[in-house]
Amino acid sequence: MSHSLGKAYPSLVPKEVFLSHSDQDRLLTADLADMMRRHGVPVWYSRTNIRGGQQWHDEIGAALQRCDWFVLVLSPNAVGSMWVRRELLYALQQRRFDNKIIPILYQDCAYDELSWTLSQFQMIECGEDITEGYHKLLQVWGLGYTPP
Repeated sequence: MSHSLGKAYPSLVPKEVFLSHSDQDRLLTADLADMMRRHGVPVWYSRTNIRGGQQWHDEIGAALQRCDWFVLVLSPNAVGSMWVRRELLYALQQRRFDNKIIPILYQDCAYDELSWTLSQFQMIECGEDITEGYHKLLQVWGLGYTPP
């Protein structure tokens, strides 16, 4: 069964989005987090939400328990990341994330190696035209995209 954007997802701005990514993809991910915040979508992003001295694994766990949406940036780096795998498996096991997991295909990759279930989700492609990907992501929540 495939999830279709705009129909399976409620048109509500999230309470907070968990942004799962490989640290090697931080340039896109930082831009993605900034874009969501500019459009009024609260986002938990490790580079801006974890401060020095904090136990980062505890902070990730607390954010996963608190957030109500899960956005996954897919790339070969993400497929090879133990932490992305752990975060995704947690989200897939939580009923509150049903129809609230959004995979963003940043770079072609074997994402089925992270989870065989990812092929059932509608992917948002963000590789060639990043602004088109941003537009499609915001549409999920009934928002329009405005360039910076």
